[in-house]
Amino acid sequence: MPRISHKASLFTESVIRDMTRQILQYHPEDGVNLAQGFPDFAAPEAIKEAACQAIRDDWNQYAITWGQPPLRQAIAEKYGRAWGRPIDPEREITVCCGATETMLASIMAIVDPGDEVVCFSPFYENYGPDCILSGATPRFVTLHEPDWAIDPDELRAAFTSRTRGIIVNTPHNPTGKVYSRAEMELIAQLCVEHDAVAFTDEIYEHLVYEGEHVSIATLPGMAERTVTISGLSKTFSVTGWRLGFAIASPVLTDAIRKVHDFMTVGAAAPLQMAAAAALRLPASYYEQLLADYRQRRDFLLPVLRELGFRIYEPHGAYYVMTDISGFGYDNDVAFATYLVQDVGVATVPGSSFYHDPALGRTKIRFAFPKKMETLERAAGLLQKVRPSPTSC
Repeated sequence: MPRISHKASLFTESVIRDMTRQILQYHPEDGVNLAQGFPDFAAPEAIKEAACQAIRDDWNQYAITWGQPPLRQAIAEKYGRAWGRPIDPEREITVCCGATETMLASIMAIVDPGDEVVCFSPFYENYGPDCILSGATPRFVTLHEPDWAIDPDELRAAFTSRTRGIIVNTPHNPTGKVYSRAEMELIAQLCVEHDAVAFTDEIYEHLVYEGEHVSIATLPGMAERTVTISGLSKTFSVTGWRLGFAIASPVLTDAIRKVHDFMTVGAAAPLQMAAAAALRLPASYYEQLLADYRQRRDFLLPVLRELGFRIYEPHGAYYVMTDISGFGYDNDVAFATYLVQDVGVATVPGSSFYHDPALGRTKIRFAFPKKMETLERAAGLLQKVRPSPTSC
């Protein structure tokens, strides 16, 4: 009988995507999906029209592998303004099929089997498999509750002679943590000392409610040793377009482009043309985006508190991590199963975000990129939540 690879046996399918399948299975008509982080509202009309026009204009064949020139130029302009330095669209930008592929292609291009990659825990579930598929060993550093703080000594101890990189996700999924400038400066210092590369997932960069978004690539010594990863999905509500990109030095970019080429060839050509238009929307677009998400967050948090969830208030992104100890369930999976099957609300078990599942057994993540009426409907369904019968 054929056998699967050892690396494929080391991780499971996505728990997040599985929860989406479950809500469709158990409540196809009336359920609310607060598990997977995709909006249920429309993308901006201007970029939808730009996509349609690109298709009509026959941008329907292979794009240049590392990205259509108009999109790379728009990325260079946007981040050049933000970072206060020029970015070369020909030598420093790679467009990929979503931030997910961008991260994997970047790690595979830079990290060798046997190298180590530092990763903060809890973490977005893809990062562990990314390391495994690259042949690297992840070294986990705890983000400490209740504010998900970094212990500087723990972080220093995680860097060794085998450290090749560190994954930094800010604003952070699943906790909503926004890394402080002091934390980013410490990470930068350690990267310089150990000649390590920072892989930064900044997909939620425009959703910061408290604090500031600091791109580590702008800190001293980091421009040549950072792969900045972002994309269109979250900012423009087009998660199905699968458009992400990496900004890195020419040396790193050359390697990323080669891996990306043989993984996917290239992202959808007409959508890249539309993305170039999206990145040129005025500042008022980002201001309204943040205001709308702040409204959603500020609606959901008190609802969950009143129901008995312990809230870890998010300072960025569009997720809420909660503690469910008061409900008396044996673990997070049992509680999430109860919510999706009996209540009709899909969430994500907290254990899926930890290298040691036991660390997340009292946690559940809610996502709030939804219409206000969807969140109101979820609030109504959640009124049915009761403690576990075994705890009574």
